[in-house]
Amino acid sequence: MADSFPHGTVHDVPEDLQAAVQASADLSSRWQELTPLGRNEFICWVIDAKQAATRQRRLQRMCEEVLAGKRRPCCWAGCTHRTDKAPGRWQQAVLIDGRRKRGG
Repeated sequence: MADSFPHGTVHDVPEDLQAAVQASADLSSRWQELTPLGRNEFICWVIDAKQAATRQRRLQRMCEEVLAGKRRPCCWAGCTHRTDKAPGRWQQAVLIDGRRKRGG
């Protein structure tokens, strides 16, 4: 992974996501225009998938959404890995507390 490739605030770009972004000059340009927080949200959304098929679908959708001008993934509660701010109430109730209840 090249050090000059723009990553997120918490997450580094995994190899499959970087390859997908670099496969298109337009997508690469739009990726660089995203804020570090915006990139971080897309990265987290893609890598948070539990199954390979889901990850692949999210990666494809991320490419389409970034090309369409979206700045963050639609319907994503946000990265729960950030330490610079407390999780929002929705994140806490659904993503964090819900995982504990399911034993995950």
